[in-house]
Amino acid sequence: MKKIFILMMLFFFFGEMMSQTERYVYRTEVNPDTINLVDMKVETTFLDVKNNQSLFISESKLLRDSLVAVLKSQGNLDVKKSKKNKQEFPKLANGKSIQPTFFEYFIKKNYENRAINLVENIGSRQVYYQEDRKMNWDVSQQTSDFNGYKVQKATVNFGGRTWTAWFAPEIKISDGPYKLSGLPGLILKLEDDKGDYKFNFVKKISIPNTFTEDIKADARKSTRINFQGDKASVKMEMAKSKDSEIDLDNFNPGGGRGMHQRGGMNSGFGGQPGQGMNGGTPGNEVGNGQADIQMGNSQGNSGGNNASTINFGNSNPIELSNKY
Repeated sequence: MKKIFILMMLFFFFGEMMSQTERYVYRTEVNPDTINLVDMKVETTFLDVKNNQSLFISESKLLRDSLVAVLKSQGNLDVKKSKKNKQEFPKLANGKSIQPTFFEYFIKKNYENRAINLVENIGSRQVYYQEDRKMNWDVSQQTSDFNGYKVQKATVNFGGRTWTAWFAPEIKISDGPYKLSGLPGLILKLEDDKGDYKFNFVKKISIPNTFTEDIKADARKSTRINFQGDKASVKMEMAKSKDSEIDLDNFNPGGGRGMHQRGGMNSGFGGQPGQGMNGGTPGNEVGNGQADIQMGNSQGNSGGNNASTINFGNSNPIELSNKY
């Protein structure tokens, strides 16, 4: 009953704050370790477009953060500890646990000024920076068909990887997964040259009410180069002030952190490929039926049941270089 009440609170607490969102759902594959032979890990990521802005975020982080916000609004943010003295996040209404994510941050893009901000939560605080590198795309005349759309090929060197994108000119949104953007159409398929990261568009859904993420007024503004140092500084400040929320960033099983650049990832990833929560990936599909996060609700198939957590360490960040 308590779990149902929490989900109902999600609806009423955020209902007035939100407007229609166009959500582009991607099946995302990550190679967690390029040295050891391991399976690609699969999760669902979202590109939410609303009011001339977009939000790139993983399904797991969006659900976890929405639940944190509701619990905080109730003054009931109490993290229980397991028998092994590890923090346990409250379970969903269907009894499943929130799965870990490789994307322990969110990215906000503003279409008017073309600003791209990467934001990471440190407990109740935020640290962010604005991307300062341009993406110089090489657009090919090669075309193909993907998921019902005619797509065109483009490549770019960014973050130490060469990315190949297939964008749909008929979708007039100059955006895509992660920071990748700037093409004359939405990126529907994206993969790096090493095959470590793959984003494949699955479907678009329109959501009248959905939880969103924003940059807080008191967020610490950093730079791309100083980002890791500023995160450490904020943690030190919170530890000195004995902030009770300093451990909120440990809600991700395995102590996951953002892996957008080398040194930024120390994450675990539990479960098997195809066990993403809330529209997991059985077979070759993501987000089957009505199993999409809207108001924090979790319906349909939720995977990762009794999955063990694997800690891959700092093995394969999405950005290998800060130079370009």
